[in-house]
Amino acid sequence: MIENSDFRIEEPDLTSRYDVELIRRFLSPLGFYFEESTVDYSVILYTLNDDIVGVGSCKGNVLKYVAVAPQYRESGAFAHIVTHLTERVMFDNQQAFVFTRPENITRFCGIGYRHIATAEPLISLLEFGYQSIDDYKKYLQSIKSKNGEKEVASIVVNCNPFTLGHQYLIESAAADNDLVYVFVVESERSLFSFKDRFEMVQLGTSHLPNVRILKGGNYIVSCATFPDYFLKNESPSGVTQKQAELDIEIFSQHIAPQLGIKKRYVGTENYCTTTSMYNDAMRLILPVKGVQFYELNRKETIQTIGKGDFISASKVREAIKNGEFQRLLQLLPESTINYLQQLDVHKMQTTLQEVDARH
Repeated sequence: MIENSDFRIEEPDLTSRYDVELIRRFLSPLGFYFEESTVDYSVILYTLNDDIVGVGSCKGNVLKYVAVAPQYRESGAFAHIVTHLTERVMFDNQQAFVFTRPENITRFCGIGYRHIATAEPLISLLEFGYQSIDDYKKYLQSIKSKNGEKEVASIVVNCNPFTLGHQYLIESAAADNDLVYVFVVESERSLFSFKDRFEMVQLGTSHLPNVRILKGGNYIVSCATFPDYFLKNESPSGVTQKQAELDIEIFSQHIAPQLGIKKRYVGTENYCTTTSMYNDAMRLILPVKGVQFYELNRKETIQTIGKGDFISASKVREAIKNGEFQRLLQLLPESTINYLQQLDVHKMQTTLQEVDARH
């Protein structure tokens, strides 16, 4: 418990039904539904008379569910909660992020947060810390081609793992453009580590001289910009839609201009409704922002062309899970097959049998 002259902070037990319901009852009238499985840590701020003033939570380096009762919004309660959560996050991280409503931007900026982008009218993303999106822009500038290419395209991939479908999409974009930047999602929420995924993409595109592979950082389909992308939820919500729009706003405002990107390529999404929603949002938003949107039909396996057996990383993971290793030859390029031989595939098989992950 932490006290000052006006308030005290307590850390609820997120395994306690009573404590979770206490937070839910407070947040519900304020327009939030608290889901304890989406946070690592929460606090409740009380008056010294034991009235609840506000609450806040965090997941990794992202602040969530920060809210203060209306009668205390002119007090120091908001700053007290945010400062406490930020200090906790910064103990283990270089940055803290927060999702909030646009009307709260000024409040967070007053505590030192910096606004990145907004998806009206629901979500804004801000950051705090020793690193910022300006550092990521410097990284992009260090990778940027200086050859003056006119037709510059981009692709964002997770590649969990890198498949023949990913290779086909990148090869198609490379054939139609002077230069293609491929961003690999950096968040460690997949079966294969970022290091392995990045190397598989490099190996699988090494024959394409006009392709450059980049780290996605915290600003492209990350736990900070698009956390719902990593949730196993086949019924995306309005919040998921706004997270997708926010991710696209960040790409349009901060990333595409740095590299002169004028096109973005995706494959058709046949299996995941969240990714399909993301593609639909790009189709609407990107052209307005000066980035053309290209959606290519997903590649089918050679053995079943015309029968709808589309190649996907999820099918690869399913084959590994079921020990169907001959099936991998239909789904993966030789470079990925060779790379998998360096890894403990049987350990992955056990992991997949225990945990079911979408991306």
